[in-house]
Amino acid sequence: MKHIKNTVFQSARYTIELRQVQIFNYVLIAITAIFIASLFLPWQQSVHGTGTLTALSPADRPQSIQTPIAGRIDAWFIREGQQVKMGDTIAILSEIKETFLDPELLPRLKNQVMAKEGVIQSTLNKAEALQSQEYALSNTLKFRLEQLANKVIQSQLKIKTDSIDLNAEKQNFAIADTQLRLGKNLFDKGLISLTEFQKRQEKFQQNYAKLISQENKLMESRNELLNAKIELNSIRADIAEKISKVQAERNSTLAYVADAEGDLAKLENQYSSYLMRSSFYVIRAPQDGIIVKAMRTGIGENVKEGETLVSIVPSRPQLAVELYVKAMDIPLLQKGEKVRLQFDGYPALVFSGWPDASLGTFGGLVEVIDFSESRKNVFRILVIEDPNDSPWPDALRMGSGALGWSMLNNVPVWYELWRRLNGFPAELPQEETTENGVKK
Repeated sequence: MKHIKNTVFQSARYTIELRQVQIFNYVLIAITAIFIASLFLPWQQSVHGTGTLTALSPADRPQSIQTPIAGRIDAWFIREGQQVKMGDTIAILSEIKETFLDPELLPRLKNQVMAKEGVIQSTLNKAEALQSQEYALSNTLKFRLEQLANKVIQSQLKIKTDSIDLNAEKQNFAIADTQLRLGKNLFDKGLISLTEFQKRQEKFQQNYAKLISQENKLMESRNELLNAKIELNSIRADIAEKISKVQAERNSTLAYVADAEGDLAKLENQYSSYLMRSSFYVIRAPQDGIIVKAMRTGIGENVKEGETLVSIVPSRPQLAVELYVKAMDIPLLQKGEKVRLQFDGYPALVFSGWPDASLGTFGGLVEVIDFSESRKNVFRILVIEDPNDSPWPDALRMGSGALGWSMLNNVPVWYELWRRLNGFPAELPQEETTENGVKK
């Protein structure tokens, strides 16, 4: 088949020019060469994450001011966007519950507390009086026991004395009896006179009377000893019974005091709770900040317990970027590692592989890496401002979006494309060793 020239046909001459074809071929070859050459350019790997702007400390993050009690809004003292200081009054509530509607509730409850304290003090005085009475009875018992013990000892000694006297009278009676019998024999024999015999009879009668008198005296002494012992036991039982009654009454009094103290504690707790509740009528700012939005409006509107009134943003929070990174990239990050950030609303020209050629980005440092995933296969990190880099813009607001990436190892472009197409993880920078053997 013969070769047909393009110039033979007029339509071909209008369609294709040989010079244009050559230029197109040259351009295509140049683009291909540039593309192949660019595959060998160095590319710095990075770990990407998206997130929002927040505060490093939970105390510096936006918060809602809630009502600790249910009530009615009586007055507002702020407006949205207003700067407030800690302790400034935001709103005032009034009571709506029937239990707390009495305007004299606290004074009356205080009077109840004071009255209960007076009752407790009087009862304690009574308990002290009963204790004194118990001590007096104990001392009386001790004194009477000692007194009766001495009486018993005296009776025992008296019995011993009477026993000795009885023995002496028995001997005297035996002597008189012997003399009487001898006198009778002598009188019968006519050796003594009747007068002498009658004297001996009289002496016998006297000794016999003394003997009977001494026996009666000994019997009386023994009865006195027995009566003393009976009285001793009677006094001990009587006073012990009185002491038991006093102790029982004192224990009952102390039990009443304990019960009254429990009631007093309840009243004091109730008074403290009411006093604390009265301080909740004034809603104050918990810290310095700016009022963002009022959730409830108007005067006289009822609010429930724990309902949000307004939202507040702290004045000078330490900002941090909350980035979410894939689980496969978390092992490549560590605390203190540098991160480049791009904020929403700020124009930037970003080349993640060539950070030196990027414009409009800001520096940060990894401060926190969560130990558990925030979402499925996604971990959260907190990035703070790098003090050695350009400061973050003053107009940043919490909640605005941000994009961040951490620089890793330098690799060729073709390797980075191959890695991403195969889903392999990035590589950490290689450790360098100085002459002294210290790793950098």
